[in-house]
Amino acid sequence: MEVVSCSHSCSALHQTPRSAWRRGSGLGLGHAKPPRPRRSVILCVGTTSGTSNQGDSSKVHSTQGFYVSDMDATLQGIPSRKVGEVEKVMIQSLPEGPDSSPISTGLWEWKPKLTVYYERSGTENSKAPAVLFLPGFGVGTFHFEKQLKDLGRDHKVWTLDFLGQGMSLPCEDPAPSSIAGGQSEEAFWGFGQDSQPWAEELVYSVDLWQNQVQHFIEEVIREPVYIVGNSLGGFVAMYLAASSPHLVKGVTLLNATPFWGFFPNPATSPQLSKLFPWSGTFPLPSFVRKLTEAVWQKISDPRSIHDILKQVYADHSTNVDKVFSRIVEITQHPAAAASFASIMFAPRGQISFQEAVSRCQSQGVPISLMYGREDPWVRPIWGIKVKQQVPEAPYYEISPAGHCPHDEVPEVINYLLRGWLKNLESEGSIDLPFLEEPSYAEHGVSKELEFVREGSRKSVSVRLYGSKISLWSQLSSFFNTRVSNSRVVSR
Repeated sequence: MEVVSCSHSCSALHQTPRSAWRRGSGLGLGHAKPPRPRRSVILCVGTTSGTSNQGDSSKVHSTQGFYVSDMDATLQGIPSRKVGEVEKVMIQSLPEGPDSSPISTGLWEWKPKLTVYYERSGTENSKAPAVLFLPGFGVGTFHFEKQLKDLGRDHKVWTLDFLGQGMSLPCEDPAPSSIAGGQSEEAFWGFGQDSQPWAEELVYSVDLWQNQVQHFIEEVIREPVYIVGNSLGGFVAMYLAASSPHLVKGVTLLNATPFWGFFPNPATSPQLSKLFPWSGTFPLPSFVRKLTEAVWQKISDPRSIHDILKQVYADHSTNVDKVFSRIVEITQHPAAAASFASIMFAPRGQISFQEAVSRCQSQGVPISLMYGREDPWVRPIWGIKVKQQVPEAPYYEISPAGHCPHDEVPEVINYLLRGWLKNLESEGSIDLPFLEEPSYAEHGVSKELEFVREGSRKSVSVRLYGSKISLWSQLSSFFNTRVSNSRVVSR
């Protein structure tokens, strides 16, 4: 196995210049109405102005009626003033320029012709814990840039692209369609009649990705890790932790999808799987090629990508230009369409998400949940179900935030992740975020986290659910989500 440092992807990635797709700040969403401000009363508890000093993590400054705490002090539970039922806490902004941790890239050849693209940050923090971020479907390492630059300052941080996605798409045609002269006659790779020897058993399935991540930890990172997964990445994280608990120190789920795959797995349902003539292998059957051509033309259209991003980001003022450009670039790769077909027809994993959660609980793998409340795809009720299954898992519900809270409100996610990691690394001597009062563990608490972004103060509501989740709490979360999503659609 070979690990090669690099600064770009393999040459087979056909990129379209990002400027060609640029649609302006916020992807044209910046003119939408901002979220309706919540009513609150602020008690002025100090008049001394001040700012956080990153060089001194022990200081706490009061300013404009808030307690502003630096990284380590905040995570140890330095309280801010409580006014009525809502406590406001100022948290750190994202680092900029030289204050952020540099990102390096690499290619890891796992198997012949199967090369994995990855990024890392903070590897000089030799005594710090390693954290691996797993992306959702259709995106990649670029979706965790804000975590690499921030958390890489005091952790070893890694992220990778799943095979068949992002920059881990193949550099050769897995099933070429040749004419005289050996050139492909198709615009898409993988649409030929015969597969290459290295691709004969290739299926872009959740089983493959779980196996990929397992070997990446063993051969590249080379130490147990904390895994943070968004959407599909959350499913893979739970699958891996349940299958290889010795490699996983803990799992954080960011709006994790609770299911993946439509077709039965041949290992667990051999008779049922025989009823389906194709299971995502190469070459693609004729009917699948025709279906893929029609569907791919629609979903790879930049306008469709724009609409999807508008749907899953709750705050339309969020600048997603870079995410948009990178997704468009990926769709231009000649292997992207066939890879998409393989993913859609691949079988389910050998264990379900619910079974993976149960195994992790019985094997003592710590779990935390951080869910955007306005997610139109993975509603918060799915996070509450995991919380009910694992009552000791801290569950933070964030609003306004949609399907990708780590990109939409990275300041909040990074703050919560740091607290969770410190709690586990200190074996509980440092409290989890929001658990300064013992009663909160049982009954929960809501707080307003404030931070400064691009010169403006922003406020995000975060609710920590206690171990006792009432039926009213579930119904309240469900209806609040429906109302919030209807507001997003109407913008």
